[in-house]
Amino acid sequence: MNLLLFNVIILIYLLITLYLGYRGWKGTKDTEGYLVAGRKAHPYIMAMSYGATFISTSAIVGFGGNAGLFGMGLLWLTFFNIFVGIFIAFVFYGKRTRKMGHNLNAMTFPELLGRRFDSKFIQYFSGLVIFLGMPLYASVVLIGAARFMETTLAIDFDVALLIYSVIIAAYVVWGGLRGVMYTDAFQGTIMFIGMAFLLLMTYSHLGGITISHQSLTDMAHLVPGNLAQMGHKGWTEMPVSGSSWWWTLVSTIVLGVGIGVLAMPQLAVRFMTVKSSRELNRGVLIGGIFILFMTGVAFTVGALSNVFFLQTQGDIAIKVAGGNADSIIPVYINAAMPEWFVYIFMLTLLAAAMSTSSSQFHTQGSAIGRDVYETISQKRGGSSIMVTRAGIILAMVIAVILGYILPDNIIARGTAIFFGLCASAFLPMYTTALYWKRATKAGAIAGLLTGTFVTILWYLFIHKAEAVPLGISKMLLGRDLLVADMPWPVVDPIMVALPLAALVTVVVSLITKRMDRGHLEDCFRGLK
Repeated sequence: MNLLLFNVIILIYLLITLYLGYRGWKGTKDTEGYLVAGRKAHPYIMAMSYGATFISTSAIVGFGGNAGLFGMGLLWLTFFNIFVGIFIAFVFYGKRTRKMGHNLNAMTFPELLGRRFDSKFIQYFSGLVIFLGMPLYASVVLIGAARFMETTLAIDFDVALLIYSVIIAAYVVWGGLRGVMYTDAFQGTIMFIGMAFLLLMTYSHLGGITISHQSLTDMAHLVPGNLAQMGHKGWTEMPVSGSSWWWTLVSTIVLGVGIGVLAMPQLAVRFMTVKSSRELNRGVLIGGIFILFMTGVAFTVGALSNVFFLQTQGDIAIKVAGGNADSIIPVYINAAMPEWFVYIFMLTLLAAAMSTSSSQFHTQGSAIGRDVYETISQKRGGSSIMVTRAGIILAMVIAVILGYILPDNIIARGTAIFFGLCASAFLPMYTTALYWKRATKAGAIAGLLTGTFVTILWYLFIHKAEAVPLGISKMLLGRDLLVADMPWPVVDPIMVALPLAALVTVVVSLITKRMDRGHLEDCFRGLK
């Protein structure tokens, strides 16, 4: 397959994507259609859109690359992604979110929380957290796509980043969530096929499942000395319990992302796009298989890339990639796979990036248009959609700018930061909103503020990976970290902020006045 044929395939792919965006635009007649796809999404469309939104280049390139660094221990994240991100999310959160969203006519995640607790503050503050916090996550997804385009097509990184972003904006701004979900389902199908081929070809290339995994185990003595001192024991073993390497893997990557998925606004809104719980039940199997093939394959191949590079170049993956974990997967694909598969995988990554980015930008636009502008101005209809579309464009611009200035090795970390922020800020409030009638407006607000600001302060003053480069603690306090004693500098904020937010939500709710019984009956109508 030559480059000309690949360009033809890409052109066909983009035309199909734009056509589906056009279909979404044609089917979008009002705000409900733009924000929640008319609440009539097919279960396959919903499940694939959820999965494709969940899994992006940050999972395939960023976390896959980190598997090349950390090893098979990252497969615990796959377990959490399926058990928490699909099973618990669909069965225990999705069904009640769908029903309560219908009861309250909520069209965004912050609007659901705001109406459940009868609080405009919750809605617009949550909208601001999303709009201001998501650009980091959005930018690392852009970086993942652009890095692969740079490696594969020899396109300048800056040019690749810009071209990719403009294409997404073309169909997200006008197609709304219906257009996003149509394209997500199409892109998710491509992703599934591409990752299945990648796993089969990797095992074939390395001599089979048993031989390749045994070879990776036998490489333990090649762990760099600095990583061994941090707790790295080899690519098929978990790090030394309690070591800095263990805390990074478990608290930041596995728990930060594995739990944070429950409170991701762009995922929660998918539950409000279907007309009954039956569609959600059908979506569990589809979503579970999809996530298994996406993350399970990416993490397995990332770890096994060490075997390939040792056999062909005499060194481990992170060294071959020049110390940048974000480059491990692109370098491996280009070095290990035939040219025709490189192009297929390029299409897979393009689909992964576009599906997630489109949902991110739509969510940010909805947050600023529906949750902030409408809530504060009380203006609805056409002006709100225009502000939403303007918000999407602004979100895209911010993400592109960040994509140009963020450092190497940022994809997995940037993803984990946003997932952790969402978990700490929203999950206690979201859970009590769905299950605990005794939860009050004051309790929800207290938990929201606690989770948000403890997370921010922890990143600025305690968590070493962010506090030292930012330098705010150094500037204000004269030292790099507020608390330098181990293990606190490597404990992710979610380990502190989430329990505190949950505790504050419960305690404040118990000592403040119950919410109006009639309002609660409206919220929980049809829910046991």
